[in-house]
Order: sequence, then C-alpha cells, then structure tokens
Amino acid sequence: MDMWPLLLLFVQLCLCSGYEGSGHYAYGDDEDWYSRRYKGTPWCAPIKLKHGDVSCRTPRGEHYRNVMGTRCKIRCKQGYESQNSEVVCMASKHWSSNYACREVRCPKLNMPANGGYKCSDGSYFNSRCEFFCSPGFSLKGQKTTTCQHTKMWSASVPTCVDMDPPKIKCPTIKDKWAEPGKLTARVAWDTPEGVDTADGILTDVILKGKPSKSDFPEGLHKMSYTVFDRAGNKGSCRFTVRVRVRRCSPLFPPDNGYMKCDSDKDNYGATCEFTCTGGYELQGSAARVCQYGLTWSGVDTNCAAMNINVGVRTAAALLDQFYEKRRLLIISAPTAANHNYRFQMTNLQHAQCGLDLRHVTVIELVGTYPAQIGRIRHRLLPPALALQLRILLRIPQRSFQMVLVDKQGMDKQRYPFPITAAELFTTIDTFPQRKDEMVLQQEAGQTCQS
Repeated sequence: MDMWPLLLLFVQLCLCSGYEGSGHYAYGDDEDWYSRRYKGTPWCAPIKLKHGDVSCRTPRGEHYRNVMGTRCKIRCKQGYESQNSEVVCMASKHWSSNYACREVRCPKLNMPANGGYKCSDGSYFNSRCEFFCSPGFSLKGQKTTTCQHTKMWSASVPTCVDMDPPKIKCPTIKDKWAEPGKLTARVAWDTPEGVDTADGILTDVILKGKPSKSDFPEGLHKMSYTVFDRAGNKGSCRFTVRVRVRRCSPLFPPDNGYMKCDSDKDNYGATCEFTCTGGYELQGSAARVCQYGLTWSGVDTNCAAMNINVGVRTAAALLDQFYEKRRLLIISAPTAANHNYRFQMTNLQHAQCGLDLRHVTVIELVGTYPAQIGRIRHRLLPPALALQLRILLRIPQRSFQMVLVDKQGMDKQRYPFPITAAELFTTIDTFPQRKDEMVLQQEAGQTCQS
C-alpha cells in the first residue's frame, strides 16, 4: 500500500487547522503564510515604470521582484509624480496602489481681461503659455509662463491695459479771403471724430481755438483737437486757419487836406474820403474805393489853393466862394486911424497860424462910401462891392464892428470892440463843425507852436 497520499493529506489537515496561539489562520489571509506557501514564485504583475525608476525589496531576497510581499519604492523623473512613493505586492496579486508616474499638471490659468493665451501642452509640465492682448491693449507683465515641476507657473498672469492713445485726424483748411469791407472771414469745418483701438469709448472732443463757423481775423491761427479714452490716454492733432485780406497800395492824404477811410484803410472794399483845409479846393476824386483787382477807383486827389474872384458884381457872389470852405471875420472901421481897428489888426498879426488852423479869412472894410475900400489880404475889393458887404451884413460905416460868419454863411457873433485872438479862438472852437476839424487835425499832427 502506497503511504504518500495519506501522508500528504495529514499534512494539509494540520496546516489548515493550525495550532492554537500560532497566529496563522485557516483561511489564508496572512501574507507571510502566502509568502511561505509560495516562496520564490512570481505573484504580482511585473512593474513597468515609464518616466521613473523603481527599486524593490523582496521579503527574503528572492530572485523575482514581484513576489508576494515585495516592497517597491517609486521615483519619478522631474516633471512627473506618483500617487504613492511605495507599493507592496498583495495576496490579491495586485500592487497596493497605482504606481504610474503621471505628468505634473499646474492649475488652470485665468484668462486675462481683454486678452488670452496659447499653450504648447495645456497645463502639463514644461508647457509654455504665451499671453496676448486684444487690439488696442498692451501687455503688462511677463509675456510667457512655463509649468514647473513644483506644479507652479513660472510667472503670474499678466494684465492687458489700454496704453494706446486714441487717434484723431484734424481737418485741412485752405486759406480764406476776407469779405469786401471786412478784415475777417467765416471759416467752417466738420468736427473730427476720435477712434479708439481698445474699447472704443471716448470722452468729448476738446477744441483749443475758435469753434467752427466763427469769424477769424487776418493772420494765421493755430488750432488743435484733443480726445481722451476711458483709460486716460490722450490723442491730439493740430491744424491751422489762415485768413488773408486783399489790399490795395496805401493812399495818403493830399497836401493841405485830410483823408478819412473806413475799415482798415487799404483792404478790399474800403472807402477813403478826402477833404481840403480851409482856403483850398479839392481836385480829383472826393472818395475812392479799393476794388477786387487791388486798384483804387477814381483818380488822384489834390488840394489846390482857393482862387478868390474879387471881380464879382454882388456881395452874395463873393460870399458863396467861401461857403462850406472858410469862416469869415469881417472887420469894419470908419478910418484906418481908428484906435480899435489898429489894436485889433495888431493883435491878429501874431495869430495867423491860429486863424489858418481854424479856416478863418479876414476881410477888412475901411472908410466911408465913396472913399471906402475893401481888402482880403493883398487883394483889394472894389468900393461898390465893399459897400454891398456892409449893406448885406448890416454893418455900420461910422463905427468899429467885427462880424464872425461860419462856413454855412451864418452870422455867429458881432463885436463892437476889439477882442484878443484867444477870445476869438475860444468862440470858434465851440462850433459843432470845428470839433470834427480838431480831431482830423490832431490825427494829421497839425498844430500851432505859438
């Protein structure tokens, strides 16, 4: 009888039942029991580690590195990580945990406002991300960042800021010519609109200078427009407005006369009027206008000395020659030896400049008819004409009298006795027309030194 089967059965019964207090269990949950039972037998799947190294230690130095109870340390390459640094071959023929070296992942990057980014490999180790901004925005911070083995990005997320100034284009305005009789020109243009390459939001356009549709005076005017975007960036442009005035060659007042011009004296449309001083007659054009072709209308103006005609038949005809031209001071005396007459003529001898300045002509009537004579400076009047003057102006023949006549032929003042030149001038200077004459004379620089 073969005893080996019986012996084997006995051993199995002993192993299954175990010994009391031995620490071994009948159901084989103890790994040491398994390791002894299957000593040296490969048990778990061999570890094949990519992107890392593994070092294993078997319970009793077995040849195979995947026997039951084997402990393996997992070391991943830089940029990779494992869930556990050590795994154990279990009785279930599985390793105690997942040992694969997985690529390190950094946290997902935030998207920068008004921008974005592109990555070479998502959020994985060594992935390089490049940031960009929307048109009109500039990057502030690092342009790139790289996922490191520490699971941290090499640089923080940058920001996109609006640093580009808005753009604005100013109008181009051709030179403008002033209108006739004016020194200004009305200039109009369309207000430019600014353009922002970022968010498109702009403040009001600010003009430095006169607004459109304004009257600009002669000359060059520098203008500018300024606009701001929401980030405070400023854009500006400049332009000029030039106003030109057509001008004739300048005119000058004639000798012994005055010139009064409106507007600017020589600009297109300006009118110049001429008058002569008392005792002079205007020859040529009394008024001239600067025309579009930059020439003056009319002919040259001159002031010629009055040619007094003493051969007229009536006193009225004589006086008409002075109408609106000269004032008259008529001095009448019964004889040349008259005391008042002599005093008066002596006093006026030193006042000839003042008389000329006030356009005064002196007419002397001396004697009684038929022996009376008349005189205007060095020109003698016929006795009959002298008598007519006395009769017309009701001047007595046998007593001293002076009559002051204005340019309109009005009898303004009578003097039965001599007066000083200062008193005479004071009276004349109160006449309304004299005030305008004084202004013209002052502008022309006409004065008496004495």
